[in-house]
Amino acid sequence: MPVQIPDDSDFSSFKEQCESQDGWVSRYNKGGVTVWCREEESRAVQKLKMRIVCKDVRAETLYDVLHDTSYRKKWDTNMIDTYDIGRLTVNADVGYYSWKCPSPLKNRDFVTMRSWLPLGNDFLIINYSVKHPQYPPKKDYVRAVSLLTGYLIQSNGATCCTLYYLTQVDPKGSLPKWVVNRVSQFVAPKAMRKIYKASQKYPEWKRKHNPNLKPWMFPEQNTLPCISAADLTVQRADSLENIDESSLREEKTQHSDDEET
Repeated sequence: MPVQIPDDSDFSSFKEQCESQDGWVSRYNKGGVTVWCREEESRAVQKLKMRIVCKDVRAETLYDVLHDTSYRKKWDTNMIDTYDIGRLTVNADVGYYSWKCPSPLKNRDFVTMRSWLPLGNDFLIINYSVKHPQYPPKKDYVRAVSLLTGYLIQSNGATCCTLYYLTQVDPKGSLPKWVVNRVSQFVAPKAMRKIYKASQKYPEWKRKHNPNLKPWMFPEQNTLPCISAADLTVQRADSLENIDESSLREEKTQHSDDEET
């Protein structure tokens, strides 16, 4: 399948999913963070949605934090590596991301096409997995598939905003039930709080690290090589190897770090 760069209707559809309550079941609601799940036809591609109100963070700041890969290396402790591969348009690029899975599962990685759109008081970033000929699956990782993942940031005034995170990922493997439960109860809420805390610290950090460099806002600053959408194809889950990790037991020593409230 050829790669399609999202248009206005794709962004509108994503926003509607973030705001809708139909079909979503609340799994967690504590400390300002809400997590919902939505069962799809295949259990492997369950949708997860999160929301947090950031009472002292500007929407523009949060938007910068989610774009700034240099800063992400400071706060995203689940990340192993991330880098931009190339740009498609002024508001679309291709990048790589790998992250640590709860032990003893294998770590996962993605190659995704990402697109973004500031729209009045809303800021949107969405991605889905693509195949790039120079970035095939790696030996030590399971190449997972993002069917649709993204953020919606809504400004609630000069110094307050709401962040939604919606993700539908095929992890390419049969996962044990404890993983699914742990993601909604521990990993997802903690990730949202980390983004919030990172956003509070970002203005001070950015003042000391290329304060005027924001290629996601100023395309003329983008030095990534140009790539053509014709060189990419949509990453289909059925073309990747499945692994069965359903019998793996949770390693309790990993748990305390994620039980943050």
